[in-house]
Amino acid sequence: MNKTFKIYAVIFIIIMVILALFEVNKKEVTDWRKNFDVNQKSPFGLFVFNKEVKDLFKNKLSKIDVAPYDYYTEKSRKPHNILVIESEIDPESWKKILDEVSKGSDAMIIATRLPKNVSDSIGFYGSKISYEDQNVLKLTDKKYQNDFIKLDKFPSGRGFSYIKPNVQVLGKTVEENNEDQANFIKAPFGKGNVYVHCEPLFLTNYYLLKSGNVRYAQSVFSYLEDKETLWFVESNTRESSFLLRFILSNPPLKYAWWVFLGGMVLFIFFNIKRKQRIVPIIEPLKNTSADFVKSIGNLYLQEGDFHDMMAKKAQYFLNKVRIDLLIDTQNLDDEFAKKLQLKTGKPAEMINEAIDLIKRAQDPYASVMKEDLARINKLLDDILK
Repeated sequence: MNKTFKIYAVIFIIIMVILALFEVNKKEVTDWRKNFDVNQKSPFGLFVFNKEVKDLFKNKLSKIDVAPYDYYTEKSRKPHNILVIESEIDPESWKKILDEVSKGSDAMIIATRLPKNVSDSIGFYGSKISYEDQNVLKLTDKKYQNDFIKLDKFPSGRGFSYIKPNVQVLGKTVEENNEDQANFIKAPFGKGNVYVHCEPLFLTNYYLLKSGNVRYAQSVFSYLEDKETLWFVESNTRESSFLLRFILSNPPLKYAWWVFLGGMVLFIFFNIKRKQRIVPIIEPLKNTSADFVKSIGNLYLQEGDFHDMMAKKAQYFLNKVRIDLLIDTQNLDDEFAKKLQLKTGKPAEMINEAIDLIKRAQDPYASVMKEDLARINKLLDDILK
């Protein structure tokens, strides 16, 4: 283990110890927001209710995470129960729910507020009826007189300030210094009934986990008939399908998970660094072609065989003309000169001069000088550019 690795290891351990001390000394903050989320374990979440609701409805409950309008547009159902708990529902979906109720279904709506058009259709007007910090919810039926729940944390105080004559009061908010006010009603609507409860807090984790409070919730739902129940859950409160949801939802496990990932990254980093070997520098093969050509050229110049060099240059030029320009080089006549001019776009004088020099290079008896070699070399290179 080298010195660098030891230094990094000590730094990592110190950071982990500091994080652990912060975590131990951190005061847990309770989230008292009324979220009514089926995945939240905070006091006013619906995690406990979500786990027990199927037993409460004898496994005849289905959670629907699409809007009622979309659901009922695609499917038709025989009379059933409809459950809505503090959810944002669009006006068209409310119409679909009331249509189903009018056909014989029963709907139980547990929410602090309902749209005015819905409350008007059912036959009530909701408002703030209590401003006390504590109150008691009781049912009016004598067989449920011992089933009540005391709200000692942030009750909404909502109830009904007006109900139509045909609406039945099933539950009330009871206070010491005020008259009892209705908070749970049953309203006939077509062939079915609509049950409205104005205080959804009795379904939250904080109250369901208190001894005796479950009986009140059971009594409220006992008004629904024993048949299939559809619970419309908002899409943003549907149960998470993420594989790590349990780990990330528990702070101790979440911190352990991040520490594990950090340790793995450091381990991989140091392990790769420790095993890495020095890569030897391999010099690329040197291209000696240019040196070879220079040597051959110098040899020809020293020998003074300008005629042979012109002949090779002419031969190379004609070969390129045949391959690249597709011109027959058998006869270096006027037709050849014309085709070469058309293909290269060079002046006729240049083409004719080059052809004359090529013919001299091909003639073994022609007299050739160093200036002729330089001239043919320049002309042929310019033509092929």
